[in-house]
Amino acid sequence: MAEDSEIPQGQAAYRRLLEDIRDGGLAPGMRLRETELAERLGISRTPVREAIRQLEADGLVVHLPRQGASIRTLDHAEVVELYEMRAVLEGTAARLAARAASSIELAELAALNNELAAAPAGPQARELNRQFHRTLFDAARNRFLLKSISALQKTLLILGPSTLSDPERAALAVAEHAAVLAAFEARDGAGAEAAMRAHVEAAFSARIRSMRGREIPLEDDV
Repeated sequence: MAEDSEIPQGQAAYRRLLEDIRDGGLAPGMRLRETELAERLGISRTPVREAIRQLEADGLVVHLPRQGASIRTLDHAEVVELYEMRAVLEGTAARLAARAASSIELAELAALNNELAAAPAGPQARELNRQFHRTLFDAARNRFLLKSISALQKTLLILGPSTLSDPERAALAVAEHAAVLAAFEARDGAGAEAAMRAHVEAAFSARIRSMRGREIPLEDDV
């Protein structure tokens, strides 16, 4: 963890575990054993314990009787609720950004979407997509909205890697982003919100297909 040497080990461990959850290395229901994690990260158990406690405070980890800490699982209803809230928050961000975004930010968003269009589906596409959304959220100029989106995004990490690993979904996301950007250029707040909500709804449909394809249990499917 040499790249994290400038920050406390507990915080560095927390960031690494967040990445592992996001990338699917720590899947829903997986147990978190302090000794194993400490060995893998090359640190003592104390900072690992701190990281697990922080993940528990975020709602990403639960403690089960006689089992210890494990990655939280989400049932179908919870996934639906998460994406409903994502549509509300990100739709609002798009509406505000349509009014507040600078010409430089609009150009940056367009450039990021062009890079995404040219990138192969996979890690690079996922990172460009994250950059696009972060830039859009910043352009909304609302700190309280940003805080709410950040909290929601942490819970979404439980679902694992973005669906942009699928080339077809990645191409559709580029087109959906373009619809949002067209509304931005027109300074059309309502249009931007509608386009972003449609984008989130498409992402939700892709996520459900992905979860079923990976045989991740959804309580309502039983």
